[in-house]
Order: sequence, then C-alpha cells, then structure tokens
Amino acid sequence: MMTPGFSAYVSDILGDLGDVSIRPMFGGGGVYSGGVMFALIADDCLYFKVDDANKACYEQAGANPFTYSRKGKTYAMSYYLVPEDILEDDDLRMEWARQAWDAARRGKNST
Repeated sequence: MMTPGFSAYVSDILGDLGDVSIRPMFGGGGVYSGGVMFALIADDCLYFKVDDANKACYEQAGANPFTYSRKGKTYAMSYYLVPEDILEDDDLRMEWARQAWDAARRGKNST
C-alpha cells in the first residue's frame, strides 16, 4: 500500500533528480527518473535499487531488501530499504538516490 501523502513526500525529497514520477504497481509504486525505475514504495517505505556497486552500503547500514511472498515462498528483490538517517540528510539521500539510478541503468543495459 502507498498513501498519496507518502507518494508526494517521495516526489518532493527526490525532486533534485529531475523528472521524478511515481507509477502505481501492486499496491505500491515504482519511482522513475528518465524512464528508469530506480526505487519502489511499499507500505509507505522507500527502497532504492542496488547492485554490486552500492549494495554494501545498505548492508553496512543494516538495511534489508524488499521481500514478497508467493505460494509460501519468500523472494528478495534488488531494492533495499533506505535507512532513516539517509532519508533525513539531503546530501546523502541524493547521493544514494543517484547511485540507485545508476544501478538501475546498469541493470537495464545488461538485459
């Protein structure tokens, strides 16, 4: 679930990336910039895309991946919860957002 207030909050705090848009998906939302999904919103929590280049930062911060269950099995996606202290720091938040966008672009280019 994604509330309109949280969606507006995410759009506001990531506005420095440029053309940020949020598209509904599975009760949450995909966060896009430049046509690339680099974050997702689920249960009013923000998750950034990770790959080998930025995953260690999230693990060191104790962040967990986004997971979902289907048919009794749990799956982890390559999106990690953005730590609260990162969300509250404008510079770090934008640095992590740009790294997530880069990770999403790398993933998009490898398929």
